Amino acid sequence: MVAVTVYVICFRRLRAGGASCYERRQATVYSVAGPGRLRENPAHPAAGALQCHYFLQVVSGVASSFISRFLGAVSGVLLCMGALLPAHASHIVVDTGHTPQRPGATGASGRVEYLYNLDLSAEVADELKALGDRVTRVAADGAEVPLGKRALTAPTADFFMSIHHDSMQQKYIDAGRQHEFAGFAIFVSEKNPHYEQSLRCARAIGEQMLAAGEKPSLYHAEPIAGENRPLLDRRLGVHRFDGLAVLKTAPMPAVLVEAGVIVNPDEERRLARPYIIHRLAQAMARGAHACQDK
Repeated sequence: MVAVTVYVICFRRLRAGGASCYERRQATVYSVAGPGRLRENPAHPAAGALQCHYFLQVVSGVASSFISRFLGAVSGVLLCMGALLPAHASHIVVDTGHTPQRPGATGASGRVEYLYNLDLSAEVADELKALGDRVTRVAADGAEVPLGKRALTAPTADFFMSIHHDSMQQKYIDAGRQHEFAGFAIFVSEKNPHYEQSLRCARAIGEQMLAAGEKPSLYHAEPIAGENRPLLDRRLGVHRFDGLAVLKTAPMPAVLVEAGVIVNPDEERRLARPYIIHRLAQAMARGAHACQDK
């Protein structure tokens, strides 16, 4: 009996021509004992050694006539390859909100926002690269980059995403209401030259955040001083904030994402957990990737 082994690695769940791929970095090994017989072997000893490549096929000692006979058994698997190799890899700018000198909000524990932004933006960049996108990071090295110049770091990029963690109005903190506020918020600016595309991407990210089990925070829409941001999509937590410098000065579609409320001590502890950071990063990356025009 001639042994044929096909190794498949898919980065996210996709469908192409009826074929389904699996989650990113999950290696699935198929063994073909003969024409038309395909058996999945996720525990194959080779699986643990595989790296994250789009597609790898290893055939040992098989005549071309035999290959032609069993290709029908793996045709569905091969379709994944076409779905995962984009014709045009998007160029996405991942902005780490704030800087060490201007660190943003201070969490309930005393840890500053910039450090939370740095952790999350690093994971988002990695997730986007795994999806095949080109990534430029801004302010990840602690440099003092003016808000109006952040998107101009890569002016020909396809998309700009600024990553932050949220606070709340001081009067709520003074009143001891920190535990009442939690969840993500996404902002777009109508002054951005690609407003409609920005809004489409904001909604795509919001959908992925919901799918990851996150909930939107809506208090930025409250009709009070310092807030009163028009709520464009209540279900997805999308707001309009025309004055945000990083959005209105961006020459490409742009969004700002507040991942959660770090002045809420319960929320802050949750947002610091590595598996939560990874889950948020996956959601943001998938939404940003999905909304790009291919």
